[in-house]
Amino acid sequence: MLEIAPLAVAGIDLTLGTTPVSGTVYGHSVTLSPAAPMVRWSLRAKDAGVLSAAIGRALPDAIGTHHDGIARLGPDEWYALLPEGSTLPVVAGQPLSQVEVTARAVGLTLTGPGAAAALGRGCPLDLARLTPGRATRTVFETVEIQIWALAPETFHVEVWRSFAPWLWHALAEAIV
Repeated sequence: MLEIAPLAVAGIDLTLGTTPVSGTVYGHSVTLSPAAPMVRWSLRAKDAGVLSAAIGRALPDAIGTHHDGIARLGPDEWYALLPEGSTLPVVAGQPLSQVEVTARAVGLTLTGPGAAAALGRGCPLDLARLTPGRATRTVFETVEIQIWALAPETFHVEVWRSFAPWLWHALAEAIV
């Protein structure tokens, strides 16, 4: 888990041990907490079949969906979010790109009936339409994030490490 100092302004302010924040948004309960440690991969390929065969995993077909820890973010772009300790086979000589980006981002989890409302305080998307199995890249105010709808009322948010302290505090402020 990560701890974000109250006046954190940079990724260096992240340390272990953050306590979840619980409260309400528009009268609906929500809890913000650090996500479990994960392994992250940026995956690119013009041919999804080549990438799928190379890594030995099925890929989501539709842009904006996720399956088995992999989200399709664009026509030739996937993002893998796998349990800590997981690996993907690294393949050479194929027309694809695999970049392990674990150190670049951190994850936050919002759960409860107010989770979508908390994210909606700074995100321009209609989060009611982001149903389980959907994932997208968007912004919270001006910070780029990814939102993965994991279950009804449960969202995983990926954010670059340097923006994590700011996002944590912005979301915590939305939860009264």
